[in-house]
Amino acid sequence: MEFSNPIIIWACIGVILVLAEIILPGGIVILLGAACLVVASALAIGLVEGIVQSLTLWFISSMVLLLTFRQVTQKLIGGDAHIGNTDEELDIYDQLAIVKQTIGPAQQMGRVEFQGCEWSALGDGSEIAAGSQVRVICRDNIALVVEPIKAEDEHYVEK
Repeated sequence: MEFSNPIIIWACIGVILVLAEIILPGGIVILLGAACLVVASALAIGLVEGIVQSLTLWFISSMVLLLTFRQVTQKLIGGDAHIGNTDEELDIYDQLAIVKQTIGPAQQMGRVEFQGCEWSALGDGSEIAAGSQVRVICRDNIALVVEPIKAEDEHYVEK
């Protein structure tokens, strides 16, 4: 058996890629391996000859298989289709923080502890004393904008 035969080389690469789908699920590697098997078949029956024609056929058949069967393999194999929240502003909105250094009055920055880290913080213009709880409104560059928790909002405060 001659291992320099292009038919055997393309077939081996195709089988390896198809089997690699077990380790790298997602439905792409199996289609690339199937394209290698298409090239090996075309070489065996004499439709193509030479490396340039083989690579061209592999590229074209890969694109056709990927565009045609990607949805089918994705349904069969599955994969992670989770789309995370990309807007961090929504994650921090209406969360509670503790004032570590007095904020205000006016635009004087203070410090708050939020999610285990200390952040620079701006208030609503009033003075917010250290030790009080505040609600995060948004983020301004690397500083959080906070407001004091009002008496009618006490039911939101976790104890």
